[in-house]
Amino acid sequence: MSTTTVSKPEIIAEYKIHDKDTGSSEVQIALLTARINHLTEHLRTHRKDFHSRRGLLQMAARRRKLLDYVKRHNLAKYTELLQRLHLRR
Repeated sequence: MSTTTVSKPEIIAEYKIHDKDTGSSEVQIALLTARINHLTEHLRTHRKDFHSRRGLLQMAARRRKLLDYVKRHNLAKYTELLQRLHLRR
């Protein structure tokens, strides 16, 4: 998932559980992952952008909390999500 721009409708369509799903944990994790990847690329060229770095750390912490929630409630969905998003753990 190494896209440079975040395309919310495409990500929501790929990870939604049902037709009107826009805010399930899986969708939120996928959107945060796309934003984190985008911001990581930005910080590779702008090394001194500390305000964006702080935002990146906050997004990573929020994604970690959501992943912990999914792991507690549905372990199979958690492992599938890690493989689909190419996350370590």
